[in-house]
Amino acid sequence: MGFDQYHEPPDELSPEIRTFARMMQGLIEEAEAIDWYEQRMSVETDNDAKRIMQEEQTEEMKHFSMDLEFLLRKKPEWHTILKTVLFRSGNIVAHGEEAEELK
Repeated sequence: MGFDQYHEPPDELSPEIRTFARMMQGLIEEAEAIDWYEQRMSVETDNDAKRIMQEEQTEEMKHFSMDLEFLLRKKPEWHTILKTVLFRSGNIVAHGEEAEELK
């Protein structure tokens, strides 16, 4: 059985890389779920349903955050780049350019 998340033969990948691929796929799936809830909430007219969707979206954000943190712990260079861009006031593009210089 093949898996779409692999671009190389899975049996040639180390267990660490296969775990990494699983976590990346999880991150993608959580991001998609966050988007789906955002779209659903934008058109939902029932306030109770909308509040439930907001709670569900929050859960997806928690899962996204955990997946991302796992990946950042495995890739310290990513952590350094993200610290340059995230949770800072000011120009986002300028922070991105600063992160480019860290290579």
